[in-house]
Amino acid sequence: MSADSSKKQKKFCDKQEFQYPMLSDESKDVLKAYGVWGQKKFMGRKYDGIFRNTYVIDEKGLIEKAYKKVNVKTHAQDILAEL
Repeated sequence: MSADSSKKQKKFCDKQEFQYPMLSDESKDVLKAYGVWGQKKFMGRKYDGIFRNTYVIDEKGLIEKAYKKVNVKTHAQDILAEL
């Protein structure tokens, strides 16, 4: 899920030939509910942004596992290896 607009998400998916729909939460209501929107720091600068977390959610909508502070380069393979 991203705080970017649906239009921006579609443009990204089209450019990357990404076959799955992406979720947009411009209001940040869902992002805040999951605790993934908040203050970040980079090079001494503070700003609000999204934390890179992954949640494995079962068929009943319950969170089975949460991955926080993921390594974007290896994360997909890390999850597949664990599942």
